[in-house]
Amino acid sequence: MKVKELYFYPIKSFRGISITSALLTPQGIVRDRRFMLFKVNHLNDNSSESNGKAADRLERMTVTYFPQMGLFTQDLLRSGNGSQGIRVTFHDASATDRPGSFRSIVIPLTPSTEELQEIDVSLHGSPTRAFVMDDWVCKWFSECFGWDTLLVYMPDGTTRPVLGNLLPSEAAMVDDKPAVANGMAGGWFSTFTNFVPSFSTSTAQGQKEKEEGITFADCAPYLVVTEESLNDVSSRLPNGAKVDTTKFRPNIVLEGASEAYEEDFWGAISILPRKRNGSFDNITVDAQTVQHDQKTLDITLTQNCLRCQSLDIDYNTGTFFKSDADTVLKKLMRDRRVDMGNKWSPVFGRYGFLHGKDSCQVNVGDEVVIRKINEERTKFYWPGLT
Repeated sequence: MKVKELYFYPIKSFRGISITSALLTPQGIVRDRRFMLFKVNHLNDNSSESNGKAADRLERMTVTYFPQMGLFTQDLLRSGNGSQGIRVTFHDASATDRPGSFRSIVIPLTPSTEELQEIDVSLHGSPTRAFVMDDWVCKWFSECFGWDTLLVYMPDGTTRPVLGNLLPSEAAMVDDKPAVANGMAGGWFSTFTNFVPSFSTSTAQGQKEKEEGITFADCAPYLVVTEESLNDVSSRLPNGAKVDTTKFRPNIVLEGASEAYEEDFWGAISILPRKRNGSFDNITVDAQTVQHDQKTLDITLTQNCLRCQSLDIDYNTGTFFKSDADTVLKKLMRDRRVDMGNKWSPVFGRYGFLHGKDSCQVNVGDEVVIRKINEERTKFYWPGLT
């Protein structure tokens, strides 16, 4: 097998960025899902939740519940001095026939948090601390959505706990049996889309926290899918349509599996990095150099990914498809509800954790081998999701 595609998502739930080379860390691809949006629900003085005082409640925004987020694209930009930014473009579905239907903003990929407000936030019951981006950034998103919105940032060294049985140490047991082997981006920015920039991974936390913490990714640092399984989904669509890979939000897409959905039973894979000519053979990360002479890059696959109605969002309108012919979730419901941890949701893809390395590079085209196969399917458990 080989690595066919790589994706990462700086702002959670916006459309992803396709890349050819990525730096992998225990928390995921560098800069993956370090930003997230929250809707501000204002409570008046008489609200029972306000205790007689004006207050706000933050509601996490994910594309499953806010399909308008499918109208936003993001790409990477780099300045002449090496600084990186994210250009976010809002494709206003209500104004496609008018000037200004495409609006863009550029925000720093690694903002300074010195003057930003720090707040408590939570995703799927997993709490963390995050910083609210500058007012001008939040105002832009608020104008796009039509309600008060906060963009928050989780810097290096900050993570969320992994709950349930997603961690490799927890997933080693299956039913008590061991598993077996155009816009505002002018000036000094220029488009930079062919690889993920190299940044340092914070060493402030202990090794255990580095291995166990995640960013604003749902349940694990990595999501691995196969081209063969994607082709099976496409075969269920009418008129030779091809499913949009990005709706499954993978980080790593593999090709060359012997059959569709064989990954349901994979316990671990190894990626064999290719030796490349050019600047990416060694990646300089501040004072450290990540050497790519390791023989393998190991990813432990712990659970299957439960799927939801986000698969059925029309990215042209920011709404859910109304025709059964266009919906994917219902088609998967027929035979992909195979995880006894949540038998009502179909599964697609495997959650993964980088094993035993601080950071390493992976490239499109790298060879992949299956390192461990489970005797039976794993059972997903995350409190509040199952």
